[in-house]
Amino acid sequence: MKEELIIAGFGGQGVLSMGKILAYSGVIQDKEVTWMPSYGPEMRGGTANVTVIISDKRISSPILNMCDTAIVLNQQSMDKFESKVKPGGILLYDPNGISRHPERKDIKVYSIDAADLANDSGISKAFNMLVLGAFLQLKPILEMENIIKGLKKSLPERYHNLMPMNEKAIRLGMANVKEVK
Repeated sequence: MKEELIIAGFGGQGVLSMGKILAYSGVIQDKEVTWMPSYGPEMRGGTANVTVIISDKRISSPILNMCDTAIVLNQQSMDKFESKVKPGGILLYDPNGISRHPERKDIKVYSIDAADLANDSGISKAFNMLVLGAFLQLKPILEMENIIKGLKKSLPERYHNLMPMNEKAIRLGMANVKEVK
């Protein structure tokens, strides 16, 4: 098993955190892992992306030209990364703020209305966990117990009281991802 993933969106959407949680969870599950963030000088509002590779075997390079899955959370990321998904791969996106929806026919496209779900459920701080849940529903490459351990490891201790909300958001995301035809 080898999953090559790009997660991209605006700074402040939890893009890097999602990648870090997957990386920690992979390590906990005894997988080989790379986590490589990329972001502009803006702390919030600028674009950010992270590449994560999770594998049963050694990873030769953290650099990706093409990926198995792209998670896209804004239009700039859609424009940049839609073409980077391998044929047969997956593009997962939140349609909120997307003006040009995916056009490729050689990949599977899924959406999660994470922004709306987060607001409607009163868990707006867990937007990225909804998206993470959607990804894990599509690609159950890591066990839920390890995701929870990875989440706990990545959260500062002062936020451990938010663990139940985050777990609820992951499960809600898993239940609300849908294929786009």
